[in-house]
Amino acid sequence: MKKYSVSVNEKHCKACGICIGLCPKGVFRENYLGKAVVEEADKCAGCKICALHCPDFCIEVGEDHDR
Repeated sequence: MKKYSVSVNEKHCKACGICIGLCPKGVFRENYLGKAVVEEADKCAGCKICALHCPDFCIEVGEDHDR
C-alpha cells in the first residue's frame, strides 16, 4: 500500500475548513486559530481532494518515498 505525505502551509491558510470537511479519511483538524493542520497523516489515501479544493493552494499531497 502506498503512503502519502500531506502538508498545509498554515501561513497562507484562511481557515475555510473545506479540506477538513472534504477529506474522506479525517487527516485534518482545526488548530486554535481555526486553520487546518495535519493530524492523521498516515491515513492519507492520496486522493488530493483537499489540495484540489483548497482556494488558497495551501495543501500539498505527494507520494512518500521515505516510508
